[in-house]
Amino acid sequence: MATLTTSDANTGLATCYPRIATELSLQPEQVQRTVGLLLDEATVPFIARYRKEVTGNLDEEQIRQVAERYKYYQELEQRRATVLATLREQGKLTDELQAQILGCFNRVELEDLYLPYRPKRQTRASVALERGLEPLARLLWEQQATAEELLTLATTLINPEHSVASVEDALAGAGHIVAEWIAERADVRQALRSLVFAEGKVRATVAAGKQEQKTKFQDYYDFQEAVATIPSHRILAILRGVREDVLSLGIEVDTVKALALVQSRVLRDREAPTTAYILAHCEDAYQRLLLPSLQNEVRRTLKERADADAIAVFQGNLRNLLMAPPLGTYGVLGLDPGLRTGCKLAVVDETGKFLEHATIYPLVPRQDTAGAEQTLRELIGRHAIKAIAIGNGTGSRESEAFIRQFVRQHAPEMLCVVVNEAGASVYSASKLARQEFPELDVTVRGAISIARRLQDPLAELVKIDPKSIGVGQYQHDVEQRRLRRSLEEAVESCVNRVGVDVNTASAELLQYVAGLNMRQAQNLVAYRNAHGRLGSRQEL
Repeated sequence: MATLTTSDANTGLATCYPRIATELSLQPEQVQRTVGLLLDEATVPFIARYRKEVTGNLDEEQIRQVAERYKYYQELEQRRATVLATLREQGKLTDELQAQILGCFNRVELEDLYLPYRPKRQTRASVALERGLEPLARLLWEQQATAEELLTLATTLINPEHSVASVEDALAGAGHIVAEWIAERADVRQALRSLVFAEGKVRATVAAGKQEQKTKFQDYYDFQEAVATIPSHRILAILRGVREDVLSLGIEVDTVKALALVQSRVLRDREAPTTAYILAHCEDAYQRLLLPSLQNEVRRTLKERADADAIAVFQGNLRNLLMAPPLGTYGVLGLDPGLRTGCKLAVVDETGKFLEHATIYPLVPRQDTAGAEQTLRELIGRHAIKAIAIGNGTGSRESEAFIRQFVRQHAPEMLCVVVNEAGASVYSASKLARQEFPELDVTVRGAISIARRLQDPLAELVKIDPKSIGVGQYQHDVEQRRLRRSLEEAVESCVNRVGVDVNTASAELLQYVAGLNMRQAQNLVAYRNAHGRLGSRQEL
């Protein structure tokens, strides 16, 4: 969730409450009260469960949406204040411009208004301005001069020392200035942006020299689809192909329509002597300045949209893993499949406490099924094992077949379950696993994690970085900070929905409880270890 701050004292942020309410189909009072709780650093699960009377029964998703939109407007207000202050310092803040800026509630449109006044790197227009050609550009821009007046002024501006050697040089330089003015008009940019998003095409082609290569991106070697409807997974696939230098990506739009939009906002009189110049400068502004800028903007927007859609899917996948039904308080034997190095076994009791480990070799190349069965019988005989959890990694299918045959013959009451082991290797090599099992090999730690995942998926999976659990195909392609925040929200939501046993939960699990952080969770566990079980709320 976006982090909210109370830096809105004099930014007029209170006016955003009705706007957010309209966007989310809520009441302004609900938005204002919810934001107040968030600014007081109440967590989303806490608000959803214990402040329903304040928010008007908003659920977690609605509260997060309020937080995101408020954060958006908070950043917009901060940017608005910066823009206004900069324009005042420059002495360029007119009453009309100030009214436009204050009436703007879209970050992109705010940047459009500020664009003509932003500091720029050297451009053709800035060079022409340095050469003193602004008066000629102004005359062209006003579209009222005769051809003779243009030529007369252009002649007076000839200055070989400033690389203006002729009338043609003067008119060309003035044209660059006019083209930049056109490209920086907010109404022009907004009209073209709407056209591109409504009618533009995403165009993917194979990179030069890669035409004959067979790759996983072949479906996109000659591909196009509407900007408005292209699915997020296709955008992510194409962008991956671009990163791997297999594909090229462009955004196409009808040039005739685009130029007509530009001309309709710039051209004042088609019969004026300056019309030919203005039409040429409109085309130059579009092809050289506007189109590349808008293509980059559309690509950025499509990427953000694809990221948001993909992250929502990843979040749902993680929720499903975390909320998988637990086996309960039964002893479990975890099996981490392996071929050459053997299958690692680990037994945990009904509380998840590690008891014993072993290695068996029922698969190729050894195929010691007799020895493996003997080891299994001994472990089952020594411990109260209710189920066998098999990791779904390499060798899982063969391991499952062997275990099921063993169970049919020797332990027909035993449960046999294949468990998603994604992230188990990450956990087994982590600092937390080393602290918990310093004497054990990483493969044994992995088998312990597999066993515990069957007992209580939520309690075990919270120990692992959510990104390492494997929640989706493109999880490494999306914006990583946003992904991490979203996955942490999913973990927090699941933990608070299920609840925890304060006397058995790990610090990694307790940190997600509403009102606690990692430091407080570690202190609680340390107290519990020193004083035993907590018997009352007062003691907690």
